Amino acid sequence: MNSRQIAALAVSTLLLADPISACAGEFYIGASIGNATLSDDFDGLNVDANSTAYRLVGGWSFNDYFSLEGGYHDFGDFAQTVDTPNGLVTARLSADGFLFGAIGRIPLSERFTLSGRAGMFFWNGTAEINNVSQASPEDSNLFLGVGGMFDVTDRIQLTTDWIRYELEDVTSSVFSVGFQYRFR
Repeated sequence: MNSRQIAALAVSTLLLADPISACAGEFYIGASIGNATLSDDFDGLNVDANSTAYRLVGGWSFNDYFSLEGGYHDFGDFAQTVDTPNGLVTARLSADGFLFGAIGRIPLSERFTLSGRAGMFFWNGTAEINNVSQASPEDSNLFLGVGGMFDVTDRIQLTTDWIRYELEDVTSSVFSVGFQYRFR
């Protein structure tokens, strides 16, 4: 079983979990959108670009302090045109994949919580120069992040976070805002 199949199995297990269960805790779903940044040397071209990223998640909160979460994350397309001695060159990079991780939370009040997250990102990507494919990497790498949550109601939370993803030798940071819906 390869890493993508393991990630798909983990996400499926979380998404198919019975939200009304005798176990303590609760099931939730969520979505976020944000700004992804990438700064790296790509085949001699310095790519320093932003893109719109989004994430869809499902998870299980065991208590007020700990959750497991799985989902899908898309970085969008990073593109930059550079003037070189050989003319204009456009580099385009993209990556998406499945994530599985743990979230630790520290409630600061009845409605506001700080969070930290860590997990694995099972991804594949594309790299092009002037619309010619240069590489199609895939791997599984670590992600780490911090954030905050605000309870709008007992079921709806607004979320914000900053997450750093490692994609082989490249890192990308994503700042996002979103929501979660808790099944109580």
